[in-house]
Amino acid sequence: MKPRVLIVFGGRSGEHSISCSTAAGVLENIDRSKFDVLTVGITPEGKWVNVPDDPTLYRLEGDSGATIAGDKSRMDIVPGEGRALEIILEEGEIVEAADLGNVDVVFPLLHGPYGEDGTIQGMLEMAGLPYVGCGVLASAACMDKPTTKTILTEQGIPAGRWQLVTDYQWRSDQDGVLYRLGALGLPVYVKPARAGSSLGITKVTAVEDLPAAIEEARRHDPRVIVEALTKGIEVECAVLGAPAGEQPKASVLGQIEVKNEQKFYDYKTKYVDHDAVSLVIPAPLPDELMKKAQDIAVAAFDAMGCEGLARVDCFADLETGQITVNEINTMPGFTPFSMYPLLWQEAGMSYSDLITKLIELALQRPQGLR
Repeated sequence: MKPRVLIVFGGRSGEHSISCSTAAGVLENIDRSKFDVLTVGITPEGKWVNVPDDPTLYRLEGDSGATIAGDKSRMDIVPGEGRALEIILEEGEIVEAADLGNVDVVFPLLHGPYGEDGTIQGMLEMAGLPYVGCGVLASAACMDKPTTKTILTEQGIPAGRWQLVTDYQWRSDQDGVLYRLGALGLPVYVKPARAGSSLGITKVTAVEDLPAAIEEARRHDPRVIVEALTKGIEVECAVLGAPAGEQPKASVLGQIEVKNEQKFYDYKTKYVDHDAVSLVIPAPLPDELMKKAQDIAVAAFDAMGCEGLARVDCFADLETGQITVNEINTMPGFTPFSMYPLLWQEAGMSYSDLITKLIELALQRPQGLR
């Protein structure tokens, strides 16, 4: 029998519609001759529901995307058995339980908090279900940008200059926070510590704009990171995990080139205004610098304890040869215009083959501590 893949998407984060778009790409390209598919959506409120296996329902169209809606049922996984149940409800009472069959592996296509941050990974570990991607610790640590940078710096991997602004610090001593941030100079980038898809990010070029930028980031996360400008071009490396004892593989790097110098790679340029940005694959790096960046990406992947896949975003300074890691995404986008699958296509691995490889890695991985 073919392995049965439970594809989970949607979720409670601000990247709900991006997750749906990622799912559309995977559903269109997963090899149905090798895998059976069961699709489950998580509503913005956190309810799990059985949803149609139809990628056309989940695509990102313009600046609007799909939203998973709740119905009069919910989906449950029986811990230890790997069996999915659809619970039928009437006025909140269980009236029937439909067996949706066994699940062999889960592909959690969730972005941001309540999914990419170790939460669903912990649940799946407890349920004894294999899953695609990084484990609990790596997912949680990479989701939190200050934690990522702290670990990388301790491992000797350059991660730039930055400051953390906690909820308590901002509430109790805003003047002290602003004074401390002055050491970073200008411009700076103010970001939610645990959000993706460039949500809540502001480029600040004047000191008086810092408080508003911090408040904007705090709309998405009470923890805020403020990053100094790092010299270099923005490049991304797709890292693919390997069986235990083997070295992960790094793709060539791709460059993100925002055509308007006054802007940066924000949510709109990523997902809506595609004409405002170009993806250059491979990035225009000398061979020696390309190899250095690939080695650093693999080292960062290993230092964070990543498994399966991750996209390592860096800055490459063509003058000094410095590679600085900006962040690590443990569940990068799989939309038709996402960098991770495009980079592996450059290496000759099709979208479908990439999905197959990720699922096979998850099935090979042992359960428990590793």
